[in-house]
Amino acid sequence: MAAYSIDEAIRELAPALGKAPAGAVSGEWTATTMQAGHSSRTGGYLDAEGNHVPEDSRHPLDIIADVAEKLDASALQRFNKVVIRWKKPKFPFMQAKITLETSYDQTIMPRDPDDPIYETAAAARRAFWQSRGTLQEDFAVERGMANIHAQTKWFGPHRRILAIHAPGRLTLATDGLSTPWAGISEPENGVECELFMEFDAARLDTAGIENWANLLINIGDLVADGHCVARDVEKHGAILFCRLTEDYLPMSRIVLSRDAGRIDGLPFGSVPLIRATPIAEAEIEGQDLSDDWGAAAARHALAKRGIR
Repeated sequence: MAAYSIDEAIRELAPALGKAPAGAVSGEWTATTMQAGHSSRTGGYLDAEGNHVPEDSRHPLDIIADVAEKLDASALQRFNKVVIRWKKPKFPFMQAKITLETSYDQTIMPRDPDDPIYETAAAARRAFWQSRGTLQEDFAVERGMANIHAQTKWFGPHRRILAIHAPGRLTLATDGLSTPWAGISEPENGVECELFMEFDAARLDTAGIENWANLLINIGDLVADGHCVARDVEKHGAILFCRLTEDYLPMSRIVLSRDAGRIDGLPFGSVPLIRATPIAEAEIEGQDLSDDWGAAAARHALAKRGIR
């Protein structure tokens, strides 16, 4: 591709940015180059008070994205961010002032597929569960392959279930919801929680364990997709989260509830444990389900079981 300069980019931007909406006196846009399969462009026009001025179309953002892509393709120096500023001319028929700056911002660099932060998170979770029982070493298998950016359905490289044995008790726990997401830079422990289910060990055979483990993986998918589930569980104490298929009858729903446990030592602080409890429809019969997440009914069902 032929070299594409900043001056050429400004000349290409001028006609598009010059079609500013009424009331706009300036504008600022930021575009990022393609990183881990993702790029972005944000910004817009401002009025004299610095307030955002609505636009009728996304045309400026599309032009900015195209310009950023061409600059990236012909760049001699590495950059990952483009900042464009536009200023309305003081007098008619004068040219608007447009500046374009490129820079390399380390803080927006996405995590690489082999970033050691992922295994730091996994080690913290294993240490936590080892303090509560014996990990079944041949059970922590990946459920679903990660893509080239190390992203599974949980947005990080780990989408697993751990089995933890203690006298008379079996615990199944998600292993990966609190792994920092791959391909982004935000300092977050994934969706900031992990799930677990507890069983009477004497009542489950190998097939039963596998069945509940598969269910917990699927619940984890829903939690990862919802992102704010941990916040809602913290707010309400317990929620009616999802329905179960007929395969699990008489159990028909999953309740997610707060637990006192927290996993420490993760890259960006600790995260709470969330208990997943299957309940039968009879356990919430006659309860009012009209509040957020059916929270009152969920708390009622757990209280009858002695789960606080």
